[in-house]
Amino acid sequence: MFKNVNEFVENFKDTCNTALGKSYNQISEYEAYYTLVKMVGRIAANVHAQNRTDFYKSDEKEIYYFSMEFLIGRLLKEYLVNLEALDVAREGMKSLNFDIDKLFEFEKDPGLGNGGLGRLAACFLDSMASLGICGLGMGLKYKFGLFKQKIVNGNQIELPDDWLTVEYPWAKVRRARAKLVKFGGVVDRVYENGKMEYIHRDYREVLAIPCDVPVVGYGGKSSNTLRLWTAEPKEEKFDLEAFNKGNYAKAADHRTAIEAMTYILYPDDSNNVGKRLRLEQEYLLVSAGVQDIVSRFKKGHIKNNTREEWLKFPKYVAIHINDTHPTMCIPELIRILIDEENLSWDDAVYITKNTIAYTNHTVMPEALEKWPIHLMRETVPRVFMIIEEIDRRHFEELDKNNGGPVNRTSRNAVIYEGNVQMANLSVIMSHSVNGVAALHTEIIKDQTLHDLYVLDKEKFTNKTNGVSHRRFLMSANEELTKLLVSKIGKNFITSPNKLEDFLAFENDKKVLNELDKIKKDNKERLAKYIKEHNNIDVDTNSIFDIQVKRIHAYKRQLLFIFKILHYYNEIKKGNLKNFYPHTYILAGKAAGSYAFAKKTIKLFNNIAAIINNDPDVNKFIKVVFIENFCVSNAELIYPAADISEQISLAGKEASGTGNMKFMFNGAVTLGTLDGANVEINNLVGSDNIRIFGLKEQEVEKKKREGYNPSQVVNNDNRLKEIVEMLMDGRLVLPNEKVDFFDIVDYLMKYGDEYMVAEDFADYIVKSEELDNIYVNEKEKFNKMSLVNIAKSGYFSSDRTIKEYYDEIWNK
Repeated sequence: MFKNVNEFVENFKDTCNTALGKSYNQISEYEAYYTLVKMVGRIAANVHAQNRTDFYKSDEKEIYYFSMEFLIGRLLKEYLVNLEALDVAREGMKSLNFDIDKLFEFEKDPGLGNGGLGRLAACFLDSMASLGICGLGMGLKYKFGLFKQKIVNGNQIELPDDWLTVEYPWAKVRRARAKLVKFGGVVDRVYENGKMEYIHRDYREVLAIPCDVPVVGYGGKSSNTLRLWTAEPKEEKFDLEAFNKGNYAKAADHRTAIEAMTYILYPDDSNNVGKRLRLEQEYLLVSAGVQDIVSRFKKGHIKNNTREEWLKFPKYVAIHINDTHPTMCIPELIRILIDEENLSWDDAVYITKNTIAYTNHTVMPEALEKWPIHLMRETVPRVFMIIEEIDRRHFEELDKNNGGPVNRTSRNAVIYEGNVQMANLSVIMSHSVNGVAALHTEIIKDQTLHDLYVLDKEKFTNKTNGVSHRRFLMSANEELTKLLVSKIGKNFITSPNKLEDFLAFENDKKVLNELDKIKKDNKERLAKYIKEHNNIDVDTNSIFDIQVKRIHAYKRQLLFIFKILHYYNEIKKGNLKNFYPHTYILAGKAAGSYAFAKKTIKLFNNIAAIINNDPDVNKFIKVVFIENFCVSNAELIYPAADISEQISLAGKEASGTGNMKFMFNGAVTLGTLDGANVEINNLVGSDNIRIFGLKEQEVEKKKREGYNPSQVVNNDNRLKEIVEMLMDGRLVLPNEKVDFFDIVDYLMKYGDEYMVAEDFADYIVKSEELDNIYVNEKEKFNKMSLVNIAKSGYFSSDRTIKEYYDEIWNK
């Protein structure tokens, strides 16, 4: 680390000479960024190497966290924060005539995730490192991310997210640790010497190459690894004849087909080719990762290759699967233990169950991952055989305990109606199953996974999600961080519950005014970004009312849109002559094949174009869609929000993590009692949040009784007018061929599944309550903001990870 600015500057000058062969006063901004990366990367690598050495000496249990997504964001600033060197680096670069914030912009966001699942996984790695827990993330190094979102004429266009056009500076390839993964082929059963052997032949070989990214914990004393795997051919099969005939693409067919496994995050699985590729992706991650774990365990703990040594596997290894994408860890570990290490079925199952834990991320049964039997049998034949045996023995046990045959249903079977149900497999074959918020966990116990819950209630537990406050508070909101340090000291950085000490300043007008100024500065920062990217001028004195998350019907961006249209109509009628200025901001991606979500984006952008160009309205309202929502622009958005929109239908959102990031930055939540909003409400109290809409039990009751959205709309003139606008072309821009009848059909014809109409009236009431406090009682609003910050420490991923470690991994 750097003791002072002078030491930093001298180090920077030396690195310029060695890395670039140039003097520091001859370099460009990009070269300054490159030099800074080399400096910080060297320090991170040294911390990482020392930490790994210490771990191997300690004989400590290691946690392996498998996830298809790790949305880690830019790392340069995060490394500086965790090395406690950001202030020194900022001053040092300033003395060298460089703006460090401009240098941070050269780093691309890694395309390793899509949304909350990936951001959660990244936060967990940060917390494990900061808490000194030995952990290793297992993921895939995608050449392209999900997609880069571009808005053209209001429509979402998906472009390649080519984040690897330049070499990723933080990663180190570990070719010596490559693993061979086998796909397809045939498995023969051969009975010899009193034992059944399984001979896998005629398979396709793929080499999985690991690439390691260090994850430096706060204080620079500990570091873990994010291991990302890429697919390569084991042997090059270049078709020279095709090449010489000019068919260059065919010449490289073999390599291209294999590399496609790690080309893109979540290939479209709406067709059989895409399904197979996605299944291959999942198995590549699982097989390479589990092989790596077993080889590391053997090196450290197997001396005589005895059964007793192998049975200690769960003592030294914990494998956690983040949702069901890595569920094949279960049969793959059993396969390796039986086929390669010659353990019995019972011992392999004992080890696997006591090693693997599963986090469920959805309450909706239709969203639980399933794979067609024929596809699994063709793609991973030995793994499928093991899954069949797990299912057979599961029902054998159920029949035995029931005193007779148990009916096979989708709720209790691994294999059902031609599909392998990955969530059921995960529950049956793990020692722990957790939900990610109190309400979510109760729903999976009572509804989604109820039949399996009653078989083993003890393994079900709740672990409410958390986020890295070092990333989404300290890195994203430096001004607020400095205020907190000046008032309550630095303890909250490593003990986030200490943020509660900030409550002592709830009635301190000077502190409340400072909070208000910090919020204004963050609004100015976001307004500058909006001007540069959207060419829209927004009023930083206005209320910034923001919803950012994946675009999906259950997250109810449509409800947010209806609120905007309601106020637009009232202003046009002259009913709101003194309406306080609002800036309504939406951001998020729609899945490429999700037509309703993409139409929602189009509707929002049409409304933005209409309102922003209407002189009767645009002095009161601005509407902004921020394209290509990602970690880097999220760090601008969260600190600038006054109101955090968390408006999913109660009982549908597992947890949410955006709600926590807004809370750390002092936004006040406007939401339903869904996901972690329940815990936020309990922590801050009803005075410091606004909750609206039906509760989860009321949603179910109303559906049972027969929900009639047409009746709700027809009884509310505000909704009637909005529906008319959707139908009569008022929201269609000149010279475009588009309509919004499908959105009307969703509401009126197909039953308004997520009850937008039902919750609208209460949503408006609670919105106006918050608006009135902001406009007429600003000091009270600032107090609400302060309370939210002070109570946010519970939602640090440090707390979540400590709970995982104490109650799941270290058992």
